[in-house]
Amino acid sequence: MAWMAEFLVSALAFIALTSAAIIPQRPLAAVQAERLTSPTSPTPLPLVVWHGLGDNYKADGLRSIASLANSTNPGTYTYFIRLGDTPSADRTATFLGNLTEQVQRVCHDLSTHPILSHVPAINALGFSQGGQFLRAYVQRCNSPPVHTLVTFGSQHNGISEFQNCADDDWVCRSWDGYLKRNTWSNFVQSRLVPAQYYRNLEDLDGYLENSNFLADINNERDAKNATYKFNLKRLARFVMYMFSEDTTVVPKESAYFAEYNKTSDEVTKLQDRRLYKEDWLGLKDLDERGRLEFRIAEGGHMQLSVELLEDTFRRYFGANATRDEGE
Repeated sequence: MAWMAEFLVSALAFIALTSAAIIPQRPLAAVQAERLTSPTSPTPLPLVVWHGLGDNYKADGLRSIASLANSTNPGTYTYFIRLGDTPSADRTATFLGNLTEQVQRVCHDLSTHPILSHVPAINALGFSQGGQFLRAYVQRCNSPPVHTLVTFGSQHNGISEFQNCADDDWVCRSWDGYLKRNTWSNFVQSRLVPAQYYRNLEDLDGYLENSNFLADINNERDAKNATYKFNLKRLARFVMYMFSEDTTVVPKESAYFAEYNKTSDEVTKLQDRRLYKEDWLGLKDLDERGRLEFRIAEGGHMQLSVELLEDTFRRYFGANATRDEGE
């Protein structure tokens, strides 16, 4: 019934705003960094960051990321993608919204930004679900173009499980039951963000026919989008971090585009999949040119140390890295 569906979406919004228990990505913790100055250093490319589920563009953790990026590579201009005019609205948009429309909005915002629209390229950093959303930006519009894309714990091949609910949380259980029964409905696929990157091998036909987001950006349908492959191949580097002890994202290997079979408990790595062998997205091309990297981040989902971030910023976003890896 329509009223029940609307009630459950409202309930989900309430849960998202009041219960940390179901947030797949905890907001980034603040990191400390000493601001450095180096007026003679070349200016690095701007850094665009897309945060994860449950976070917002004004969160202290994200702001400390900007400070760390600038202290590591002086002169870095950092832009945080926002999908709401307030932190609360931006956070809600990580749970509720149509991903096709959200990516379109980001394409417009970046292409008309007073600074970003006038630079030759940008670097991009995606945390959790923000990683596959930034990849969608690259594939669908890429203006300004992304030079290096780095993702942490992202669900490039989707998730095969939703969150668990507490035994006494009837609102969460009601939503979870509705979601599992109606995953492929237009109502769910156009409103509930995590459902739009849900992928289960046991119902691959339903996924290919009804997925609003992931089946499209992974070019899995019979009609391939050549623009997606062309744009992704333009990356100077595509770096994917998987968290070694990630129990939040199921499967954690989705960070590497790997495929997980729940029935057999087998993981098929990217290089053994048709997506790679037939190069639907240009990943094989990037890999053969040494531009695709698979890296490990020790710890659980979104447990990021200052040392790891500094190494990432220095290795991939510094002005020298940009110059050395230019096309």
